[in-house]
Amino acid sequence: MTVAAHLPPTGSPGSPRSLRWSLADGWTLTLRGVSHWVRDPTPVIFALAFDVLIVLMFVYLIGGAMRVPGGGDYRDFLMPGMFAMTMLFGIAATTQAVAADVERGITDRFRSMPMSAGAMLAGRAAADMLLSVLTLTVMIVTALAVGWRPYGSAGGFLAALGLILLLRLALVWVGVYLGLTLSGAEAVTGVQVLEFPVGFLSSAFVATTTMPGWLGAIADWNPISSTVTAVRELLGNPGAAGHSWITEHALPMAVVWPVVLLLIFFPLSVAKWRGLSR
Repeated sequence: MTVAAHLPPTGSPGSPRSLRWSLADGWTLTLRGVSHWVRDPTPVIFALAFDVLIVLMFVYLIGGAMRVPGGGDYRDFLMPGMFAMTMLFGIAATTQAVAADVERGITDRFRSMPMSAGAMLAGRAAADMLLSVLTLTVMIVTALAVGWRPYGSAGGFLAALGLILLLRLALVWVGVYLGLTLSGAEAVTGVQVLEFPVGFLSSAFVATTTMPGWLGAIADWNPISSTVTAVRELLGNPGAAGHSWITEHALPMAVVWPVVLLLIFFPLSVAKWRGLSR
C-alpha cells in the first residue's frame, strides 16, 4: 500500500483542521498495517492457530487433571484466562512490526514526510487493536465449541470484552516501546520467551490459592490476574480467587492496571519516537 504525502496542514496544533489531519494520517497507516496482513495472511493464520491449539491442549490434554478450588468446570475457569493470554501474546507481534520498520528505515522515511508526528504510532496501535478484535472473536468461537459458556448478563459479557481489549490496548503500547527500543531478531525472540512466564505467573491457568503463599501473592498482583479475575466475575465463571485486597478489588484494578501501563508506556513511546534520529 502506498502512503501518499499531503501538504502540511494549516491551523494551530489541536485545532479541528489539525485534528482531522492527524486522524487521516493515522487511518492511512492503520490501513497500511491491515493491507500487510491481507497480502500475507500467513503470520496471522499461524498466530490464531497457535491460540486455538493452546486452548485444545489445556482443555483436552491437561484439563482432565485440573481441579478448580471451590468447584466448577475447568474449561469455564480456563477460558477467561485464555482470552487475556492471547492479548499478552500480541506484545511480541507489535514489537516485531515496529522494530522491523525501524531497522528497514521505513520509520525514518515516514518521519521525513509531512504527516502528523504520532500518526505512525497511532496507526500501528489501531491496526493491532483491529487484529485483537479478530483474535478475541476467534477465541470466543473456539471456547463455545469446546463447551465453555458465559453465565452472566449481556451487559457483563460486553463489560468483560471491554476489559480484555483495554488490557490489550495497554499492552500494544508496551510492544510499541519495546519495538522502538530493541533491535535484532534475538531481542524480539526474548520478548516472545518472556510472554509465557509473565502469563503463567498469574491466575490465567491455575488458581493462585494453589500456589505457595509468596508466589501466589506475586501472581495476584500481576495485572493479567486482575483482568482474568474480573472477567470471570462478569461472565459468571468459577474464579477461585483468594481473599487478598487485590483479588477482592479485581474489577476496579482491571481498569487501573491498564491505565497505569498506558500512562507509563505511551509517553515513553512518544519520547523514544521523537528521539530516534538524535
